[in-house]
Formats: sequence, C-alpha cells, structure tokens
Amino acid sequence: MPESLQQFFEARRQSVRKAREFATRALDGWGLTSRTEDIRLCVSELATNAVLHGTAPGHGFLVRLDIDDNCVRLEVHDSRRQQPVVREPAATDVSGRGLTLVAALSDEWGVRDRTPLGKIIWSRFKTVGDAAQSISPPVPNRDDCPLEVR
Repeated sequence: MPESLQQFFEARRQSVRKAREFATRALDGWGLTSRTEDIRLCVSELATNAVLHGTAPGHGFLVRLDIDDNCVRLEVHDSRRQQPVVREPAATDVSGRGLTLVAALSDEWGVRDRTPLGKIIWSRFKTVGDAAQSISPPVPNRDDCPLEVR
C-alpha cells in the first residue's frame, strides 16, 4: 500500500535543513536504507532552489515523499511557474549544480505545473526492496513505479 508524507516550510534558508530532517525521519520510518543519502541530497538541492528561486514573497514550499512497492517519489512544490534550468557551471562557480545532482542521483526527474500557481519538481528513486517489502509484499510483474502521484 502506498504511503505519503508531506510538510510545508517557510521560504527561509533554515528550512532547507528542516526539509532534509523531515525526509530523514520519513525514510527512517519507512525502513529505507538503500537510497537515503541520494534522496536527502536531492531534498537539499530542490529545497534550496525553492527558497532561492521558486517562492514568491509571502509563500513557502512543500516537500512531499511517496513510497510504493519499489520506489520513492520526492516532490517539491513552490509558488512560481518559472521553469528551472539545468546549468553547466564553470569549475570555479560555487553554485549552479543542483539540478545536475538531482539528475545524476535520481532515476528520473521532471517538472510540471501546479494548480492554482507554481510548479512541482519531482524525482523518483527505485529502491532495492528494503522499505518496499517492509510496507507491503512485492507486486508480481511490476518493474517500475508510477511517474505521477496517485
């Protein structure tokens, strides 16, 4: 049976740490061990992007985690429709690698519009049976997890 957890955060730099702690608690509670560090780093990167680029004044951001039989889906919802851009920073640049890291660490990622405003940046991570099997038995002939939240 799929499970979901979500938490809203203010658009402040301190919220990035709080979002990462939220994800850690959720993943620990689900018994996930195989992809925890990848997911935590992606939470940090996407939450940072939400704080710096994705939130309109007076708005915050939402972090949602969904776990199913064989994957974890991470979503970060923010209040601006401006699409993120994957940059190719110079070796001396101190920022601009967030989406490159998300693309490298996740099995898939993307962006979609959010109603009534904003966007959702999502990424998904196939698990290696640890948390998935503690939540529910594996589903026969299911090699992948859904790309869209149910």
